[in-house]
Amino acid sequence: MMVRAVAAALLALCAGAASAAVLQVRAGESIGAAVRAASAGDTVLVARGHYKERLLIDKPLTLRGQDRPTISARNSGDVIRVASSGVTIDGLILRDSGSDLDRQNAGVYVLPGSHRFVLRNCVLSYTLFGVYLDKSDHSTLSGNTITGKRDLQSAARGNGIQVYNSAHVDVIDNNISYARDGIYVDLSRHALFRGNKIHHLRYGTHYMNTNHSTWENNESYQNRGGLALMEVRELVVRNNVAWGNEDHGIMLRTIQDSVIENNVVAANGRGFFIYDAEYNVLRNNVVINNRTGVHLSAGSANNAVDGNDFIGNEEAVKFVASRDVAWGRTRGNYWSGYNGWDQGGDGAGDLPYEANDMVDRLNWQYPLVKLLLTSPSVSTLRFVARQFPVLRAPSVVDKHPRMRPNNPEWHFWRDKHVH
Repeated sequence: MMVRAVAAALLALCAGAASAAVLQVRAGESIGAAVRAASAGDTVLVARGHYKERLLIDKPLTLRGQDRPTISARNSGDVIRVASSGVTIDGLILRDSGSDLDRQNAGVYVLPGSHRFVLRNCVLSYTLFGVYLDKSDHSTLSGNTITGKRDLQSAARGNGIQVYNSAHVDVIDNNISYARDGIYVDLSRHALFRGNKIHHLRYGTHYMNTNHSTWENNESYQNRGGLALMEVRELVVRNNVAWGNEDHGIMLRTIQDSVIENNVVAANGRGFFIYDAEYNVLRNNVVINNRTGVHLSAGSANNAVDGNDFIGNEEAVKFVASRDVAWGRTRGNYWSGYNGWDQGGDGAGDLPYEANDMVDRLNWQYPLVKLLLTSPSVSTLRFVARQFPVLRAPSVVDKHPRMRPNNPEWHFWRDKHVH
């Protein structure tokens, strides 16, 4: 019986493959007419050319371009609207969506329930939203270049990729620029974001309420903010690079039970902005040449912060709280401003590193104090504060800081992307 069942399944698959047709669309012909004529499982093959039409795909099929044909919606509505599971779009230039934010005009708008959608190797140009996934599970967006309507003000643009209430979505190797936010994610789960380049945006990523997901090997640069990860738990954030962002490199806001490791945050306003974050692991990150290495606030005390390198930041840590926070419990962090020594030769400093003192606190509260930082009076104030603990400000304290950087490749970032 088992052999018969397997044979029947194979015959059914072969019959399905045999019945799938390829419909060729030549320059000057209608892609929409071919889509309407196609059956489930067919491939619509589009020759190179310029096609001015808007498409509705309401059956499972593949729409594939030959030599990158262009489909233009002529600045109205969506270029392609998908209303079926099992749709693949491959190798096309999709451009000129409408500009109606209320209607969420997009290069590709995937309607709720349209699962297993694939968009790959496409260019989406001058679209309000690039791709909008709405309740679309097990979908993949890979190898696409997405450029928004750069002549609009940021607030009038849509997002490059928007993922809403979707599960098991893979967003891989895309290049996104000149939208509002690069990748916007809300109310989703079990997603993978890998190898994306995200630049010249408001936020590289605007990510909320989406648990059990992975961000790895992405590069977010020259945005107002880099990666903004908020109100989430159980994330893995690793091997990302965030550089040259006006505000933060990586924001961790109201995040729990997550691992943030092997990232580089360089030449940002703030390397890490950590707010209301607890029970996370931050390890082996390089935080270099930022105005503020880490801005730590709203609690954010119960985290394991070990083996990181803080190098060349104008201000290592901005921290205002009522009590000390201990870092480096398992392995010390490296601080380029540490002035201690290592008599034992074990690679760890003999004196604790304290990230800020009374003068730092005054500097945050009264920015004009910066004008006096090199004066004898401020130097005397620092000395007196160290001699009298009652004057000491609460600080991030690393009891055994490393004498040398943990990451041997930190030199690569020393002279690059200096803020």
